[in-house]
Amino acid sequence: MRLQGWEWIIILAIVLLLWGAPKLPGLAKSMAQSMRIFKKEIGTEAKPKIAEAKPEAAAVDAEVTPEGEQKQG
Repeated sequence: MRLQGWEWIIILAIVLLLWGAPKLPGLAKSMAQSMRIFKKEIGTEAKPKIAEAKPEAAAVDAEVTPEGEQKQG
């Protein structure tokens, strides 16, 4: 269901009657700011976070024998 031109005009007229012309710029600004915050949050969740400490890096220096003893190497 796509809205046609005259339907948008009716919706705009209703919005003008409900909120009034002076309040519309503030409403548009807050909507744009909300969209920016939303896009920013979505973008940060899409990227995987880098692990702070890798446990594999500590195990590289010391090898463990099958008996459980550590061998420096």
